[in-house]
Amino acid sequence: MMVNYWLVKQEPTSYSFETLEKEGKAVWDGVHNNLALKHINGMKKGDQAFFYHSGDEKQIVGILEVISNPYPNPKEKDKRFVVVDVKHKKRLKRPVTLAEIKKEKKFKDWELLRISRLSVMPVPKEIWDEILEKSQKDS
Repeated sequence: MMVNYWLVKQEPTSYSFETLEKEGKAVWDGVHNNLALKHINGMKKGDQAFFYHSGDEKQIVGILEVISNPYPNPKEKDKRFVVVDVKHKKRLKRPVTLAEIKKEKKFKDWELLRISRLSVMPVPKEIWDEILEKSQKDS
């Protein structure tokens, strides 16, 4: 089975990685942007995602696993607003900051840098691996 990689953003004051760690799993909801919804529709059970704290932190802090295929958000009347169920997988040894990512030329075309407001985006495998590697090293 081919795994896809994603990045999901959340303001830690709304919902933090620590909260996901405590709860174990959650419904990833509240997404209304058309492109972000398209990306959620592309997710499938078994995919992995970086959890990015937006707001003041601007850093990738952990990894979660998608544990359901997309389905309509039961809290919304409009069926195009889809959600996925996710579970905590692991905290990165060290957060990888947006400032670090911006320094790397190989990341320049990634949505994280090009469409900064986007809350859900794919992560190419080579970028995923590079960020994992960075998280293992001291800054």
